[in-house]
Amino acid sequence: MTDRTRGLLALLALTLIWGYSWVMIKAAVAHAGPFSLAAHRSLVAALALFATLKILGRPLKPPALAPLALIGLVQTTIFLSLQGAALTQGGAGKTAVLVYTMPVWTLLLSVVFLGERIRLSQVLAGLLTLLGLTLIIAPWRLESSVLAQGLAVAAAVAWSAGTILSKRLSRRGPLDVLNLNAWQCLVGSLLLFPVAALAPGPATEWTWSYLGLVAGIGVLVTAVGWALWTYVLKSLPAWQASLSVLGVPAVALLSSRLQTGEVVDGLELVGMALIGGGLVLLSLLNWLAERRLRTRVQLA
Repeated sequence: MTDRTRGLLALLALTLIWGYSWVMIKAAVAHAGPFSLAAHRSLVAALALFATLKILGRPLKPPALAPLALIGLVQTTIFLSLQGAALTQGGAGKTAVLVYTMPVWTLLLSVVFLGERIRLSQVLAGLLTLLGLTLIIAPWRLESSVLAQGLAVAAAVAWSAGTILSKRLSRRGPLDVLNLNAWQCLVGSLLLFPVAALAPGPATEWTWSYLGLVAGIGVLVTAVGWALWTYVLKSLPAWQASLSVLGVPAVALLSSRLQTGEVVDGLELVGMALIGGGLVLLSLLNWLAERRLRTRVQLA
């Protein structure tokens, strides 16, 4: 079995794990408030990631503390809280589709904060995605689900902001993805526990079902998931790895449909198709850019 084949199998496993995780998180928020769930899952994830680093013999030393604290705040504390809040109101599949518009927000934020240039073709891909987003949210319907969808989009923006902060930190030197995620989960959980204690909402139901869900989300989804993602990035080109952005929401939609009976209407399906088309176009553009770069390197 070649490295590329193993990478594709790892990508498939990762897509299934991260896709089904949305149904797991949806089930978990029935037992705890979004802040409490975020605190519990991020702490378990941090412990599991540190154990993974130890087993793999990877360094445990944290990155620069100030950027790390900011990344932990944005990508763990804020993102996980918004994700959980969105899932208390909306379906797992639809929420996943909206949150996975993250690449478009990352593209926009990279222009502002990283000084990257945006091409006309990327603008077209972004507009397709944003049009699909509008059709799914459909603010003209004035339904209560608009709140859940707004929270999901806010989570996508928070995720993309965390990605931009990680990119800025990587400019100082190479980053260990597992190490960064372990520390950001730990920092984020330390910020989340006091927020969860003060936030209004129902008390956590410490059932075996909830404990199992938190353990599964923390260990399988986060620790094993990020270990697989690290392997995928080493084994496959970046544009192929980015296909998980399409696969995860699809698995989430199917899983939510089969397990919870989530229904998607015609207008939402069109919106999802437009979002998928925009993300496919972005992946294609990334592949072309990567191919041009390889050609220049070979000619040089």
